[in-house]
Amino acid sequence: MSDPFNVKEIAEAGPDFMGFIFYPPSPRYVGDNPDMSLFLNVPVGIAKVGVFVDSVKEMVVDISKSANIEIIQLHGNESPEYCGYLKSLGLKVIKTFNVKDIIDYEIVKSYSKTCDYFLFDTETGMRGGSGRKFSWDKLAGYTIDNPFFLSGGIGPEDSWIIKIFKNKGLFGIDVNSRFEITPGIKDVNLVRSFINEIRN
Repeated sequence: MSDPFNVKEIAEAGPDFMGFIFYPPSPRYVGDNPDMSLFLNVPVGIAKVGVFVDSVKEMVVDISKSANIEIIQLHGNESPEYCGYLKSLGLKVIKTFNVKDIIDYEIVKSYSKTCDYFLFDTETGMRGGSGRKFSWDKLAGYTIDNPFFLSGGIGPEDSWIIKIFKNKGLFGIDVNSRFEITPGIKDVNLVRSFINEIRN
């Protein structure tokens, strides 16, 4: 999310989380000095997620305090120790793993004690989303206790596939580019319809 008014609109559709990207190369970057109403427009009951890529820990902590962000989503090469430091401060941590050919569950498992959630996205060779899906069959071997978010190219037409996707680790659906009008601005009708379909 990158526009205060759009945040207000989307909040009315009732998502569980809203993400804010603090990675300057991203087209969805909130900016060096984001308008604080961007975060203040998120009502109680919707968790704010700050998305970072290999950022200095102290900067992540400062931003989480100033924007009242409860969850940190990490998309870089952050170590388990890095994640553990943020978790020790009371922040919840989502570590992203990009999927190409196989998922190395030993690497994923090494983060299990220092992260609250994992997120599986499509490998692109770049930081950020691709708008493309990876094969969800690759998650068939997931036996780790940490719940995960499913990401990567999910669109409005995928609600039925998600509802029949059986995996005990699945916790949430991360939607982004295929619900946008422009980068950082979501289509309210698409989001509302998708949320309603998933919850029903």
